[in-house]
Amino acid sequence: MPELPDVVVYVESLASRIVGTRLTRVRLVSPFVLRTAVPPLSDAVGRQVLAVRRLGKRIAIELEGELFLVLHLMIAGRLRWLGRDEKPPARITLALLDFERGTLAFTEAGSRKRASLHLAQGDAGLATFDMDGLEVADATLEAFRDCLTRENHTLKRALTDPRLFSGIGNAYSDEILHRARLSPIAMTSRLGPDEIERLHRAARDVLAEWTQRLREETGDAFPVGVTAFRPQMAVHGKYGQACPVCGSPVQRIVYAENETNYCARCQTGGVILADRALSRLLKASWPRSIDELG
Repeated sequence: MPELPDVVVYVESLASRIVGTRLTRVRLVSPFVLRTAVPPLSDAVGRQVLAVRRLGKRIAIELEGELFLVLHLMIAGRLRWLGRDEKPPARITLALLDFERGTLAFTEAGSRKRASLHLAQGDAGLATFDMDGLEVADATLEAFRDCLTRENHTLKRALTDPRLFSGIGNAYSDEILHRARLSPIAMTSRLGPDEIERLHRAARDVLAEWTQRLREETGDAFPVGVTAFRPQMAVHGKYGQACPVCGSPVQRIVYAENETNYCARCQTGGVILADRALSRLLKASWPRSIDELG
């Protein structure tokens, strides 16, 4: 799922192309993607784009008349910018938004059909999509601490809860926790002041660094190859590969459709955390520490 750094670059790239232009047509290739009926989508056509903004992991296109097109990419949704003579990608296109300077193709790979498009009326309508999570980049240490300790969760769950923190998902939570040298299953209520400060600094630095890196990679082009798995990441998607800090093999916890990656040496004092599927299978053979793997 595209997270804060990717969504920020999407928003900036899109704003440079459509703000000040008009939405001339909307083509629903897969009608299911539209999740609202009131106001009707036809009300958006012909209106000038005033701004493009990020709401957590959502993208909101502000139009004249206090209307907002709200796109949620979910896991497999992506955006592509098409010139006038370019054809949209076959089979995966959900909707085409035609503007005066080009077309925004809203696509989704796979068959789950989770990506969505809404049309909201006014600030009140837009607010229903705002999960009110804390924007880490603007947060003081005190605000971060209050948000983090509001409920007692594991660090992984807390960082990825959109009601607590805005725009952080599976990938960047792994990177943040590795940078902070904290276990993904540490409980928020048990963190000391130094650990909270370290996490706050890591969250701000990781998100800022990756946003800038993606900006530089994209340049004046439109973002392509948006993915949660990048070669420069420290641990996310790097199961079995060497931790860039200590060289130990990166470990994982698999649950549902997600995977948490971490370094046992750097984050858990050498302890390998139980993975439900593998530890149940291996039972007594399940390694308890990183040293047992050698």
